Amino acid sequence: MLILTVIQGPDKGRKFELPENEPQLLGRSSEALPISDNAVSRAHAELTPDMGVWYIRDLNSQNGTYVNGVRLTERTRLRPGDQVRVGQTLFVFGVTDAGETEASRLVRLAGPGRVDASIERSLPSYTPVGLQLPGGNDDSVILAEPEPRAAAVDHLRVIYRLSTLMTRPMDRDALCGAVLDLVFAEFRPQRGCILLRPEGEGPEAAPVPVACKFREQPLDPDDASIIVSKTILAHTLSRAEGVLSSNAMHDPRFASGDSVQRLHIRSAICAPIRFGEVTFGAIYIDSSIANYTFTAEQLALMNAIGQHVGLALANSEAQRQKLQAERLAAIGETVATLSHAIKNMLQGLRGGADVVDLGLSKGDLRVARGGWEILHRNLARIISLTMNMLAFSRQRRVEVELARLDPTVEDCVQLLESQAKAKGVALITDVDPEMPPVPIDQPLVHQALMNLIANAIDAAPTATGAVTIKGTYRPAAPGHAAEVELTVIDNGPGIPAAKQRWIFEPFNTTKGLKGTGLGLAVAKRVAEDHGGRITVESAEGRGATFRMVLPGDAAGAGDPSATSHSRSGPSMNR
Repeated sequence: MLILTVIQGPDKGRKFELPENEPQLLGRSSEALPISDNAVSRAHAELTPDMGVWYIRDLNSQNGTYVNGVRLTERTRLRPGDQVRVGQTLFVFGVTDAGETEASRLVRLAGPGRVDASIERSLPSYTPVGLQLPGGNDDSVILAEPEPRAAAVDHLRVIYRLSTLMTRPMDRDALCGAVLDLVFAEFRPQRGCILLRPEGEGPEAAPVPVACKFREQPLDPDDASIIVSKTILAHTLSRAEGVLSSNAMHDPRFASGDSVQRLHIRSAICAPIRFGEVTFGAIYIDSSIANYTFTAEQLALMNAIGQHVGLALANSEAQRQKLQAERLAAIGETVATLSHAIKNMLQGLRGGADVVDLGLSKGDLRVARGGWEILHRNLARIISLTMNMLAFSRQRRVEVELARLDPTVEDCVQLLESQAKAKGVALITDVDPEMPPVPIDQPLVHQALMNLIANAIDAAPTATGAVTIKGTYRPAAPGHAAEVELTVIDNGPGIPAAKQRWIFEPFNTTKGLKGTGLGLAVAKRVAEDHGGRITVESAEGRGATFRMVLPGDAAGAGDPSATSHSRSGPSMNR
């Protein structure tokens, strides 16, 4: 049984069955099909069956009756797929194909030798919605115009949903898949795909499908393809114009068994994905006329969708280029800084080696020992730089375990004692002997503390310098979690307020050629990776105090009173 399906108008979605031998009246009278369109006359048009063939004629209605966009002047035969417009209501005459139920994601481009779907309508991607376009050729299906107010509301809703979608962080493929889902929900095509030029290739590169979708999968494997006319795609990409085509099924060069012919493809839209002067690709959808056909207004809406997608892709490309430029700049800055530091260390090694050679050639061990001290000092700088680079660049999860801090402090002091002694700087430790084990990554905290103490030794004045290392435990209190604080204090010249803002940034140093600018950056990262913080308090001429505060929850460590160390107070190393 044939049906009339309302695809536009107040009763959109309703279906009316047409009995074989009973004429049907279109209108608002009680004898007519029950439609609620106020623009339809009481007796608008009549559908009459004749030996299995249906005819339609206008009953001198005020607004006229249209078949496939042509106003009726005489009795006209209806064929499956024809569209009938009365007032603001658009019917499609026929039945819906049930053939498509399975499909794979494959797109085929068909050249003129296979399909030459001509372009009846085109619309520049910047053309406003509602532009009146000229009619097409004889094979085109001229569609009824939707209600302006309803169309405006629908368009606004689509653009709003699309704008919301554009705010989500997605890669190209995920973005195109989401956009295609939105297009299917709004346009209801049978097949659709988005084709984009490969990233990094020029405007001459052929687009490739990145997202494909079928409303229903075709049963026939031969139909599990989306056939896109190269003529239409080339027109869309080269002229940046959206294209509405609806005569593919009638192209004489289609073979009778071709899938396009079997699927009754009569309507297609291809819109450019474009931003500025760059065309990234195209959105393509098609449908058989028995299911749905597309209008010029939908073409304009698809152009708007293409522009939004183009803007999103342009933003993504700009962000990628910016990130790449920032990475290259950071790499260049890092290489320049490290190269300068390593060059100074190598010059020190070479100078020390020359002195050793001189002393050995003269048999003077005193001179050779002086050269060895230079070598030893620069080897220590290279080791420190390498360890800091590893600590700063390592992206590993902090592996905490309950450990005592006083052995870590003592080990750092012992390792740096010779450096402090050579400069005449006193190292003073004052770690709370009752401090329980705390959750730390001991190697990382050791590295951070080494950097803080070494910096303090460098800053302290020769012969009269003093560096104090304190360890304090603050148990949990209402509103405050347990904390452990490591404090390193020197009596050096202090740090100007202007420099305190950036001393924890990598490759910024107050030591000139002697520093690499990684020590404090590593200490800051270690503190933050533990969930803690590091601060500095300083004034010119009054030394500097660095405080590294770490979480100190010692749950499960046992009785803190049983963990006391043999040291009962401060100790001094000179």
